[in-house]
Amino acid sequence: MDLVFNCPMCDQELEVDASGAGEEINCPACGKAIRIPEPNVPVAGASPAAPTAGAPAVDGAPGKWGTPVNAIAASAAAKVQKHLRVPVHAAPTEKLIAKPAVPLEVAAKESDRQLRVKCIRHIDCVEVGHDKFDEMVSSFLGKIGEHNLVSINPISYSMIDISSQKLLNDYGVMIVFRG
Repeated sequence: MDLVFNCPMCDQELEVDASGAGEEINCPACGKAIRIPEPNVPVAGASPAAPTAGAPAVDGAPGKWGTPVNAIAASAAAKVQKHLRVPVHAAPTEKLIAKPAVPLEVAAKESDRQLRVKCIRHIDCVEVGHDKFDEMVSSFLGKIGEHNLVSINPISYSMIDISSQKLLNDYGVMIVFRG
């Protein structure tokens, strides 16, 4: 059976085996030497909850020892007493674990405007002998706006012309923007 008591120095609740009653120990909270108190054990055979022959066992009626017999009060569960205390702090508590910052990849995925890429090739801007490459690039940049522009990179590439079977070199731009 366990014995529950409070340290007389720091009021820390302690629980020890009843066989250690009367021994001196150091309190684990404050480190002071304390003596384990004796348990309150009733005299053998003098239990007020034990009904005897001829003694009334009705709730509210006095038993052999002058106390009422109550089945709930006499149960083993009623004899176990726990004196629990909740620590109270005057100041607000502090967070011991800080929330980590969101990684850049996650922030980019969660944002409204994602990074996009647009390639404009020179050959796609030539119409009936007229070169409209500059106009198309300027028009596209005007649509996305300067504040959404991330970068403009020139590109050069080679391709085989299907009709003449010749290798042609061409250029263009790769535009990275938020959209």
